[in-house]
Amino acid sequence: MRLRSLLFVPGDRPERFEKAAASGADAIILDLEDSVSLSNKEKARAAIADYLSGERQTFTLVRVNPLDSHFTAADVAAVIGARPDAIMLPKADGASSIAQLDTILRSEGAADASLPAILPIATETPQAIFTLGSYREVKDRLLGLTWGAEDLPAAIGASTSREADGSYTAPYQLARSLTLFAAHGAGTAAIDTVFPAIKDAEGLARYAATARRDGFTGMMAIHPSQVEPINAAFTPSTEELQRAHAIVEAFNNNPGAGVLQIDGKMIDAPHLKQARHILSLAD
Repeated sequence: MRLRSLLFVPGDRPERFEKAAASGADAIILDLEDSVSLSNKEKARAAIADYLSGERQTFTLVRVNPLDSHFTAADVAAVIGARPDAIMLPKADGASSIAQLDTILRSEGAADASLPAILPIATETPQAIFTLGSYREVKDRLLGLTWGAEDLPAAIGASTSREADGSYTAPYQLARSLTLFAAHGAGTAAIDTVFPAIKDAEGLARYAATARRDGFTGMMAIHPSQVEPINAAFTPSTEELQRAHAIVEAFNNNPGAGVLQIDGKMIDAPHLKQARHILSLAD
């Protein structure tokens, strides 16, 4: 399954659900956490459960509230019967938080065979940074791994996570990089965080292209206008696909070769691995 773009939708805005699903996003995230006020939590739960109970064509996640909020069980109880495709867990804290969420899912009626996959937001607390490597212990339960650049600075009293030009300061570059490596270490999708400047289309395109260059496989979005540029960034170009096919074909035709030459350039096993990865993105 392709997860290039994952679009957030506030759970208390049901009139936006179908529009989000029709945006071209590979997945939508119906939110019960930050975008929903305390007074609207019940309304949002009911709206999400109603939407999930109908026919849907787009892969749909529900972002529940964090495990320390005392709202998680109520969130799960409200939506699990309608079979969300996955659960997004904010303020996750490594493998132990996945086990804790699984306990809640089972207690609210989810059978082991039908437990929804989990997408943790893995860097929103200081202690979570030190548990990133543990996700490989629960890799079979993961949809992917993503990170956030807003809650972490608030948690440690930092004034911002960004430089004046919008780039991340050193601590948050580190959090982003560790999430990337933790995702690949667990063999799961590496999903980059949101780009908050909705009207900066050029900036978004640059950021998404950099994310793919660095090894991320997709990215979250906060507005439907961001979906198309994100999808474009994480979709291989015709030229990339042609070269990838050529590399794979060359090694298929020369199964005993360790090193080959294409267009005057030497290629070896890492190039073959990258070519196969590019072809998988096209799938």
